[in-house]
Amino acid sequence: MPKPQTITQKILAAHCGKDYVEPGELIMARVDIALGNDITAPLAIQDFHKVGAKKVFDRSRVVLVCDHFAPNKDIPSAIQCQQLRNFAREQDLTHFYDGGDMGVEHALLPEQGIVGPGDVIIGADSHTCTYGALGAFATGVGSTDLAAVMATGECWFKAPESIRLVYTGALPEWLTGKDLILHTIGDIGVDGARYLAMEFTGEAIARLPMADRFSMANMAVEAGAKNGIMAPDEITLAYVKGRTLRPYTTYESDPGAPYLFEKTYAVGGLEPQVACPSSPGNVVPVSRVGDVPIDQAVIGSCTNGRIDDLRLAAKVLKGRRAAKGVRLIVIPATPLVYRQAMDEGLMAIFMDAGAVISPPTCGPCLGGHMGILAPGETAIATTNRNFVGRMGHTQSKVYLASPAVAAASAVAGRIMSPKDL
Repeated sequence: MPKPQTITQKILAAHCGKDYVEPGELIMARVDIALGNDITAPLAIQDFHKVGAKKVFDRSRVVLVCDHFAPNKDIPSAIQCQQLRNFAREQDLTHFYDGGDMGVEHALLPEQGIVGPGDVIIGADSHTCTYGALGAFATGVGSTDLAAVMATGECWFKAPESIRLVYTGALPEWLTGKDLILHTIGDIGVDGARYLAMEFTGEAIARLPMADRFSMANMAVEAGAKNGIMAPDEITLAYVKGRTLRPYTTYESDPGAPYLFEKTYAVGGLEPQVACPSSPGNVVPVSRVGDVPIDQAVIGSCTNGRIDDLRLAAKVLKGRRAAKGVRLIVIPATPLVYRQAMDEGLMAIFMDAGAVISPPTCGPCLGGHMGILAPGETAIATTNRNFVGRMGHTQSKVYLASPAVAAASAVAGRIMSPKDL
């Protein structure tokens, strides 16, 4: 009888020509998609040429996106995007996203069908783990590793051990996948899943729409995980049907598969969660945050900039306006999300609420542009990190929350649950 395996083990084994990989085993695996952005890809391109490589391993499987400092905020960022344009032209890349085609990479790739179930995906960006929501093995790497993959189509990995996270019950009103992952990180800590595969399962996960699943997989790295992953189900398959550009294979964990540990979370009694400065693990229920006035609210990013997220924010903001002195910034994650939000009337709701609406960009999430904080300012954001100086000055503060809580806080002028408006 073959040994039982987790979904992560099965995907890695299939990509290195084995029937079984042992957790902790060093392997060389075939890569389906290699991703770089305008911050990380220039270094990879430099190393690609330095080793004498002439052609990428497959022009349809190397993806470059200008999203971090785009639209370009200064001369250095313009040069970085120029380097991507030149390389994409030189290599005749199928998937290069710039200008009006550009979206935040981790929302754009699933939306465009570039990634799919069963894939091995590496990206020179830590939040590449987002694609685990599709049932793929997806993880971030350094720029040098990206260069090697662009040249060879392979990458080495240490097959991670897995932990099983089971979510039971039905989500109360206003609770989202963002709240579930914040609660989990608050429980196990920012190193609680260090170099582990976080496997999300349970009846609550089965009810989540894809946007919430992407949010959860996206923030697995904030617990130190190598990857976050969910087995594909009917919701996943409905999302990829007619969208994914390549044939795909679905996997699921075997009964008796090895897990380092398992935790169960009953979601029915949870309220919206907030990560307080200056760690994604410093999490409390919104009712325990205290009286925290805010200067800025940001709704967007690769964590929460999808159409479902904007609909949720608009539900809170409709007929209301951001408090005086609060800068409300809304950033649709992709052009398609932007257009859909316009078609559904969401943009009018945001404008009536006094919001600044940005083109798709990572923008303020990494302290890039479109909403940098000054000394002493406080923001609530739907982004994924709130380290010291993450969104601006080192004397500013960032709280992380769902789109519903961020929108309610913008209206109240202080951190607040939508049910208390």
